[in-house]
Formats: sequence, C-alpha cells, structure tokens
Amino acid sequence: MKGSCRMSEYRIGVITTPISKAGIVPVSDLITIIRSISKNVFLITGSEGYDFFRNNKEIKTFGLSPKNSSFFIKRIFNYLSLQLEISLYIFKTRKEIDFFIFFINADVLLLPALTAHLFKKKVIVMFAASSVKIHASNKDPLVSGLKILHFFTCTVADKIIVYADRIIRDYSLERWNEKIVIAHQHFINFKNFTIKKEYHSREYLIGYVGRFSEEKGILHLLDAVSDITIKKPDIKFLIIGDGPLRNKIEQFILDNNLSERIILPGWISHDELPDYLNQMRLLVIPSYTEGLPSVMLEAMACGTPVLATPVGGILSFIRDGETGFILENNKPKCITSTVIKILDDENSVNIIRNAYQLVQNEFQFEKLVEEFKTIFDNAA
Repeated sequence: MKGSCRMSEYRIGVITTPISKAGIVPVSDLITIIRSISKNVFLITGSEGYDFFRNNKEIKTFGLSPKNSSFFIKRIFNYLSLQLEISLYIFKTRKEIDFFIFFINADVLLLPALTAHLFKKKVIVMFAASSVKIHASNKDPLVSGLKILHFFTCTVADKIIVYADRIIRDYSLERWNEKIVIAHQHFINFKNFTIKKEYHSREYLIGYVGRFSEEKGILHLLDAVSDITIKKPDIKFLIIGDGPLRNKIEQFILDNNLSERIILPGWISHDELPDYLNQMRLLVIPSYTEGLPSVMLEAMACGTPVLATPVGGILSFIRDGETGFILENNKPKCITSTVIKILDDENSVNIIRNAYQLVQNEFQFEKLVEEFKTIFDNAA
C-alpha cells in the first residue's frame, strides 16, 4: 500500500452501480487512496466491478445483481430493485461504516442516500461523470426521472466532490455550492506511464481509448476517419475499447473498407496501456460529456498530445496550444480539420513538455491522500 498518511478511525464505504471494465481503474484508484487513510473500507458494486474486487482481501466487497431490459416499465422496476438492494446493504453495514461515498453512476441513487442519511451516516456524492448528461446524450427516455433523482440525491448529500470548478456549471450544481469540494482520485504511476518512445520517431497513428457508447462521441470520430485518410494517406487509427456500439463500429469499418486503416484490438489491460499510448501521435477524446478522463492524463505522462472536447474537467488541465488541443465541437468535419492541423503543428514538442510537467505536479499519490484526509476531517 502506498502513502505515509496516518490511518484514521473513519470507516468508509464506496458505492457504485454495476460497472463495466471502464469503471475499474477509477474505482481502484479511489480505493487505493482510501486504504491509505482507513483500515476499514467497504465496496458495494456489481458486474465487472464485483468480479474484479471480490478477491481483494484489503476491502470488504458486496455484489449487486444487475438486471437489464429494453422495456421502459421493466427498466424502471429494475432500477428500483437496484436501489433497494443497495439500501439493504447500507442497512446491514450501518454499524460498520461512518461515510458512504456515492461514486460512479451513483449521483442518482436517492433511496440509498436517504437510507444512509436515516442512520446518520455522512453521504458524499463524488462525480466521476454526470448520469443525467450521459443518459441525455444517449437520448434515454428515463432522463427526466433521473434529473429528479439527481436533484434530491445532491440535496441529501453532506458533501459533493467534483473534479474541477468548471464541472459545477457544466453539471448544474451551483445551488449546492456551499458543500462542493474540488478533488479527484486520479494519480499516475509515473514508472509505468512515462515517455518510452520519442514523439518524432512514432508513426502517424491516431488513438482513441474508452467505452464504445454514444456519449463518448466515438461514431463522430469514425465518420472523420475517411476524410482524414484521404488527405493524409499515411495515417492509421488505433481504436481501443469495448461497449454497446462495438458491433456497429465493426460493421462501419467493413462497410467503408477501413480495415487497413483502423486497428481494433478490443479492450486492453491497464498494464498494457502505456505501450499503446507510446505508439500514438495523438489521442482523441470526442466526448459529449466527461468528468476527468484518466486516459487523458496518462497520455500526457507518456508524451502523447491530447485533442479533446471542452467538457467536464478537461479545460482545467488542457489549455489549447499549451498543454494540448481543444475541439470546437465533436462533429466529424471539425475533428477532421483539427487533426490535420495538429499533425502539421511544429509546436508539439513544447506542448508535450508542458503537459508532462503539469501531470507531474498535479497527480502525485501522496498529495491526493492528504486532500481526501482533509475532506473526511471536515465532513466528520
């Protein structure tokens, strides 16, 4: 275990909805930080999250039973069942936990938040992303109900943690300003995420790393591929990840004869990621909504320039032309013109150096441990 911070007496539970592989790294980082503060750490999660953490002897993990359906009424019933299941775990652990951190997709878990509040437990809502904005991007008919759950969950919370000041306005959190804290769980292992291959010796490879879902803007990036490769015939694309749009992406590649232009390795382990990032000339994050993407920071540590949309906490760390590049929007034409402009930019070396220094200063593990210890002390 990392860190030298004195262990506290706080007993801390982390709650997420069932998560995919994309959620494992942020949850793992948060758990690592909390384990440096407290000896008693609990995790309530499901799906890939439970499979990954259930054998971790340093924490006590409780598994959720997700149920999926495409039918509107059935989805509402399943969502209510999930909230009841989490609430039951809160009831069972009420004598063992002082703080509950509501993390990935948990900003709309009103019933569990009320249950924790009923038993006089501190409720901390930590935004990895906005559930409302994600579902809105996917044109989900449940979004109106989620807005109501989001409002009351934030109202019940004792503290709200966001990654950057900009997120307060982006997620419409201004009314809860007095209980908002700026913090994040992102730390970088600089032994693994470092520059292994100099920028100018890399091939013209454009990368994407993330979930294959609507809110990530991945389909817009694919639409831009044909135009980019026509104008820059030596460019290839490395699309890493998995998710509900995988079949659609594979079909798009076949229909547009892009098999020789797009490399699609699937999901990779976090240990493999530094080698992939060190192959890229540019990482593109064309999302509609984000919190603070871990892969953006890890790319900066690997000397890979980042092009991203100005959403969530991204603008707090990427200054256009200084530490990275910002997309005006995520439409295919904008992606095409911006990527081509960047590849011809002679300032890339300065941008890489500035970005590397920034993450070295801001994302050290020990600094984050002290920040979270202060948050728990102030909330107690």
